[in-house]
Amino acid sequence: MKKSPALILFSIFIAAISACNSPSKKPSSGPIKVQSNGVNIAYTDSGKGDTTLLFVHGWCINKSYFTDQVNAFGKRYRVVTIDLPGFGESGKNRTSWTVADFGQDVAAVITQLNLQHVILIGHSMSGAIVVQAKLDVPDKVIGLVGIDNFKEYSTEPESPQSKAEFATVITSLKKDFKKVVSGYFSKYLFYKTTDTALRKRILNDVTHTDSTIAIACIEDNSFNTAVKLKEAKMKIHLINSDNTPNDTTGFVKNGIPYQLLVVHTTGHFPMAEKPKDFNELLQKAIDDIKK
Repeated sequence: MKKSPALILFSIFIAAISACNSPSKKPSSGPIKVQSNGVNIAYTDSGKGDTTLLFVHGWCINKSYFTDQVNAFGKRYRVVTIDLPGFGESGKNRTSWTVADFGQDVAAVITQLNLQHVILIGHSMSGAIVVQAKLDVPDKVIGLVGIDNFKEYSTEPESPQSKAEFATVITSLKKDFKKVVSGYFSKYLFYKTTDTALRKRILNDVTHTDSTIAIACIEDNSFNTAVKLKEAKMKIHLINSDNTPNDTTGFVKNGIPYQLLVVHTTGHFPMAEKPKDFNELLQKAIDDIKK
């Protein structure tokens, strides 16, 4: 079925796209300096427990978008949030920004902080990243949770028309990054009830990101979803908005175990738009992982 350029762009963004006051909190600079391939990784590390929740943000945002989750889950679990290299407070001193690179970054955090029984939670483009990280450190990861990603899973090869539309999107982004992303987020990734202050915050973060890095993240098409999810051999838990359709037929057809939990009437940022509802669903996913 032919896809509109808007849907192509949406697919590209979401498939490719103060912490709690606990006395055990460690500052983002951390007593342990975490590096991956020479790049510093900023993080927060708080809470205690035999299970670690590691949150990985989506395209062009940062670890601060999980503040509500840190506050809610820090009493029961160890909670770590990170800024992926190239974003937030992490370093930018490298030239490669692929899913494989980011997977290594997440794996480095797990290894260097000696995290145990890790549940990886990745928003938007980081759905692919946490799957790759699981493959990089398989013995450390006990669960995978995606936030508003993997809305469509297919083993069908990309059509020439889709490739051409993809190239058009990349050209548009390189020509006028701020205009394209501002218009796209406002039209497709926000819901009509998305808080005005949150809209401004997201748009400010996205439009002030390093566009070269941001485009490189989208331009990378090295992650083969069909292959990687099967390699992971792990149930994928999805906490997705119903603002756009969730098509799970591909999971069923290809034997990929999944759990779909839906946050109603939010845009692409359910963890920040409806944190209470989101947190209840995340707890369900955690319970399913640990049972």
